[in-house]
Amino acid sequence: MNLDLSQFDGLELENIGRWPIAAKSLLTIFLSVMIFFLGYVFLISDKIVLLGEVSSEEQALKKQYQTKHHAAANLELFKAQMIEAESVFVNQLKNLPNSHEIPGLLDDITFIGTTSGLDFVKLNWQPEIVKNFYIELPIDIEVIGSYHQFGKFVSEVAGLPRIVTLHDFNIGITQLSAEALRLKLQAKTYRYQEVEQQ
Repeated sequence: MNLDLSQFDGLELENIGRWPIAAKSLLTIFLSVMIFFLGYVFLISDKIVLLGEVSSEEQALKKQYQTKHHAAANLELFKAQMIEAESVFVNQLKNLPNSHEIPGLLDDITFIGTTSGLDFVKLNWQPEIVKNFYIELPIDIEVIGSYHQFGKFVSEVAGLPRIVTLHDFNIGITQLSAEALRLKLQAKTYRYQEVEQQ
């Protein structure tokens, strides 16, 4: 099939009705492509972007709904857990030493150490460390004794009725005897800030 290009010569827009079929077909195809392209650019592309945004928003809302639905479905369980957590928190607060009990804590630690057979080299309060809602009260401890005496000491300090945690253990040898070891550690107790403010 040979295309006769001479039929495209002398075409005028004012006389489209008399154009040959090939010219009319090409013009129709060109106009269709242009209308589709312009329609896509000005009408459809913005909608596609909007659809993507709305779809992602829909997914976020679905997740939010699932989270809220789960919370609402388990509301009674959450309330019970909150009451239990508050009760545990109040009980733990009772285990923190009051300001008048803190000096007695040193006496307790000293008593536990001496009854465990340890010799105290150092037992000093360090400066308080203020945290978000509590105050940390560190105590530097250095004792001399045997490994088993250290174990008994640490176990009994952990069993005190008030909360005391032990940190930064360092065991070294001494020149006193072959069995004598030196234990350095830091004990920490805590005070609740809100209690002090009240």
